[in-house]
Amino acid sequence: MTIIGAGPGLGLEIARAFGRKGFDVALVARDQTRLDALAQTLAAEGITARGFTADVGQPATITSALRSIRESLGPIDILEFSPADPTLESVDALEVTMENLQPQIDFYLGGAITAVGAVLPDMIAAGAGTILVTTGGGPMAPTPARGNINIAAAGLRNWTLNLHSALEGTGVYIAHVAITALIGGGRPDAEPDVIAQSYVKLHDERRDDQLHYVAYDH
Repeated sequence: MTIIGAGPGLGLEIARAFGRKGFDVALVARDQTRLDALAQTLAAEGITARGFTADVGQPATITSALRSIRESLGPIDILEFSPADPTLESVDALEVTMENLQPQIDFYLGGAITAVGAVLPDMIAAGAGTILVTTGGGPMAPTPARGNINIAAAGLRNWTLNLHSALEGTGVYIAHVAITALIGGGRPDAEPDVIAQSYVKLHDERRDDQLHYVAYDH
């Protein structure tokens, strides 16, 4: 499996959860040193894992990384997409302009279109594959303070749901995961290892087109 946006929190736990099921893991992010550390952690647990550098903001690096993964580890049977870029400006819904919205669209929606587009043909040809696309909870439970991010995330959710329908009968399964939670914030149901099990369940059941994972104090 391949995780785009792999980090030491949820990404690591998703990798660990699938690795324990026997999958080799490709970790994709911008920092090779951090990726190597994550891969070493997984290797110490008996999970085959390797890091591949790429920047979702630079589509060519994503397609190159995915090509390298196929050459090194074989066909990509599971793709999980959950990148984040804290340097992108988040603005209130009242302050959204095309200037501060476009970078969010390019990063989240554009990044997903690039990544999914790079693996989908092979999955369709094989008649098998899983794609899990992750965003924050904004598309399901709007938060005005993230007005521009939510527009991009909502577009990504819409495209994912449409793909779910379009892929019916092909053997390829895709679903959107929206997370409304302070991950690792102390609530037992918001711990990364707990949330990761929801990804395994989606993959195993291959039924629902979306999951809104909610774990926060009202």
